[in-house]
Amino acid sequence: MSVRRLDRRTLNRATLHRQWLAVRRDAPVAAALTHLVGLQAQEPHEPYTGLWSRLAGFAPAELVTQLEERRAVRALMMRRTLHLLTAADCAGMRPLFQTMLVQKVRGTLGRRLVGVDLDELAAAGRPLFHEGPRTPVDVARELAGRWPGAPVRDLGDALSTVVPLVQVPPRGLWGRTGPGATTTLEAWLGAASAPELDVAEVVRRYLRAYGPAARADVRVWSGLTGLPAVVERLRPELVTYRDERGRELLDLAGEEMPDPDLPVPPRFLPAFDNAVLGYDDRSRIIDDEHRLLSVAGARYVLIDGRVAATWTSSAGDGEVTVAVAPLRPFSRAERDEVAAEGERLAAFLGDGTPGRVSFS
Repeated sequence: MSVRRLDRRTLNRATLHRQWLAVRRDAPVAAALTHLVGLQAQEPHEPYTGLWSRLAGFAPAELVTQLEERRAVRALMMRRTLHLLTAADCAGMRPLFQTMLVQKVRGTLGRRLVGVDLDELAAAGRPLFHEGPRTPVDVARELAGRWPGAPVRDLGDALSTVVPLVQVPPRGLWGRTGPGATTTLEAWLGAASAPELDVAEVVRRYLRAYGPAARADVRVWSGLTGLPAVVERLRPELVTYRDERGRELLDLAGEEMPDPDLPVPPRFLPAFDNAVLGYDDRSRIIDDEHRLLSVAGARYVLIDGRVAATWTSSAGDGEVTVAVAPLRPFSRAERDEVAAEGERLAAFLGDGTPGRVSFS
């Protein structure tokens, strides 16, 4: 049987549709976090913009409530990066990701932590975090005498990963700041707050939110290995396509494939949004020449579904200014549409106070 080929525009529209960026959804925050399998969140306030761009009528207070009531948390997960997740997903996914997370610590810090047994480090650090929220560096200072040759900063970095931790408020609350204090997942959420997820279910959920996608895309998004065997077990549930490069793309049978000519409005994405970072081949949404902008934490503007500009924001004189830096020339219509969406974003960031948009 011949396999349907999907061009970049078709994949682009599929991504926007499944990432809830083609049309804002009338859904609660918890539903968005569940569907998207979390939002990348190493910058504490960036997920608020990610949710604003996806949810109709999103108000920051909704996410604040989720965090304060421990129904949403910020924790290391995919790719050993901080993600904003539902409490159920954090508890259910962390055991699955633990081996990968520890391996990344060994690969990144192994040469600087010679003589440090990571299992011993975890065993020594866990009770201190369990007592109450502490920063990893503070715990590392308390343990440093056991490994005098190890830099405290690196011990803290390792502790943040080898012990399953969550960052606690006020870190991550709208309009507030605080140290990156952490406590154990069990102390914050309870010992049996959710059933464990297996790799197959994580792959299914990735495809619902990011598909169609190649195995390499799943691996880059998750950081997990051993995916070929999992994919083979899932074959009866999957349909396959080919992209323009001839790569096999996987999808769940029955998932909607939107019209490639679907009109989409401009969207402002926060730094490190997985709509861009969640793929090995990101050409469906960003040109290769701009791919590395994400390393510096660039925030993107999508026009016709593709990265066409970066943006920053600043506050002064009682208003927020959203500054747009185009990566290509804009038509007058594109400029007007971006300005209108940018003004709405400025008002959101300014808690309802009208703001303005500037172009460089």
